[in-house]
Amino acid sequence: MTLEINLSLSRTDSEPGAGPIVVGWFLTEDKAGVLFDSPERLVSRGVNKTHAKSAARCPAVIQMESRFFVVNCPYDLHLGLTRDDKGIPRLVNRLGEASPVRGNKLNQLLTVVNEAEWRYPNRPTIQLLLPYCFVADEVVYLTQVGPFAHYRAEPLPGTIFGGRFPINVWPRPLMWAFEWHDPSKDLILKRGEPLFYCQFEGINPERRVELIEAERTPALTEYMDRISGVVNYVSQTFSLFAAAESMRPQRLLTPKQR
Repeated sequence: MTLEINLSLSRTDSEPGAGPIVVGWFLTEDKAGVLFDSPERLVSRGVNKTHAKSAARCPAVIQMESRFFVVNCPYDLHLGLTRDDKGIPRLVNRLGEASPVRGNKLNQLLTVVNEAEWRYPNRPTIQLLLPYCFVADEVVYLTQVGPFAHYRAEPLPGTIFGGRFPINVWPRPLMWAFEWHDPSKDLILKRGEPLFYCQFEGINPERRVELIEAERTPALTEYMDRISGVVNYVSQTFSLFAAAESMRPQRLLTPKQR
């Protein structure tokens, strides 16, 4: 009888959809890759766990934190926002020559979204381009949110907004989008501090997520080339998911070999 039970468990573990959800992360380019920390699971460090009723030992808290992964800021930035003589919003590098990021590189990393595309007329939107990308070989949705568990002595002068999309058919580089509620206050970001969180959801919410570094294979690169830039030509990219899935290779996620 014991033998039958063990065999049954073995068959269950080998079925599709069993075990952890494997999500791969990679950088879309190797240039300056040392700047970008590996995403890590959100863990409350140095908390009090001595009392049986401590919030740090609460299963609900532990479950919630285990489902988020932290992406740290790769740059030290101190920015202001102004309008030029034509009324166009422009970023100002408050650090000037003391800035760790050269001015010409800053312009490549940061953009002020066209004013006509702002969600609110009085809230300028800026975007920070990043090389982080996530992929999976089964249905997995990524939700990008602000770092709600990170305390800032100087709060940001606005809010972070992200999004939710399936990384199994739409692996694309993430960006950090920020709505500047109070342009009279500067935006200060520090290297190594949490920039945003990622949550991953599969079909079965009970399965845990295992995050691994992925290889940027030729098949993955070719597939990403096919779906890249389409936002410039269509208004609703979600309408292209079915077409993208039809041309998707069976396997996109390959663990990186060290």
